[in-house]
Amino acid sequence: MARNRMTDEQWEQIEDLFPPRAKTGRPPVNRRNVVDGIFWMTRTGAPWRDLPEEFEKWGTVWDLFNT
Repeated sequence: MARNRMTDEQWEQIEDLFPPRAKTGRPPVNRRNVVDGIFWMTRTGAPWRDLPEEFEKWGTVWDLFNT
């Protein structure tokens, strides 16, 4: 497990809280990476555009954070 990422047990506790993925024809994003990205943003206070791509694209993470 990478440093400061959710454990499998933590993810299992919250993964059912997310709505089902929309059938838009786009490739699905990894919700766990998105949540880790949101945690990274709140922990660091960095600008959204500085979000490392290992957490998905910053715009995708922002859109899901802002809903």
